[in-house]
This record gives sequence, structure tokens and C-alpha cells, in this order.
Amino acid sequence: MSDKLKNALSELKKGDFTCVVSDGEEIIKSEERGILPLLKLYDSGEDFSAFCAADKVVGKAAAMVYVLLGIKEIYAIVISDAAAEVFTKNGISFCFDEKVPRIINRTNTGFCPMEEAVLGIDEPLEALEAVRRKLASYQQAT
Repeated sequence: MSDKLKNALSELKKGDFTCVVSDGEEIIKSEERGILPLLKLYDSGEDFSAFCAADKVVGKAAAMVYVLLGIKEIYAIVISDAAAEVFTKNGISFCFDEKVPRIINRTNTGFCPMEEAVLGIDEPLEALEAVRRKLASYQQAT
């Protein structure tokens, strides 16, 4: 694990953060849950290829967005089997505390809807569109 990633992990554990990305100088922290912090990073249009990430929960949907961000090293507190496969396939170095078959939703009543949205999808851009459609369906329901 690089020093850059150790620092990001340290920041993640310091506060009530869900996700921390760092290039060794700049540190971006988020307390937002789910995939939203990663979508905001992606939508910023910035280049994150020099960044590493520490994240509390990484499912396949998040892993696909990390691929699109160009992040090369990730530490996950919890990672799904599918996310680990995405990282391995895309040459992203990762470590974790716990690996689970699938990410569970926030109410512990089923699987994470974002992970379900990208089930069977292997292309990151296609996965991103599936995630956006799923999020839009939630907004229409409210």
C-alpha cells in the first residue's frame, strides 16, 4: 500500500467520511452515502488518474465509476466480489478489510440497488448509464 493510500485511509477513519480521494497533496472527502460522491467526482471532469481512494463500501457500480475516474489504487473497508473482479480486470490495485458476495441495501432487506443495476454489465460507461437511470427512477418516485 502506497503512502498516498495510507494517508487517504487515515483521513477516511478520522471523520464520518464515506469516501476519500487523494493525490498526496489534494484531499477530497465526502460524507455523502452511496455512489453520489463518485458521480460528483466524475461529473467534475477533473483528471483523477494520479489519485488513490479509500472508501467504506465498494460494490460493482462504484468500482465501475472508479475505473472511469482512472484511479489506480483503492482501499475498501467492505468490497463485493463483483467489485474485486472489476478492479482485477482493469489492473487497479486494491485491498480491503472484508469481502462479501454482494452489497446489502441500507435497510438490510435485499441487495444494493446500484449493484443490482449493473449486474451483468461489463462496460464502465454502460454501468454509469444504468446507475444514472436507477437514480432518476428514484427521483421520479418522490
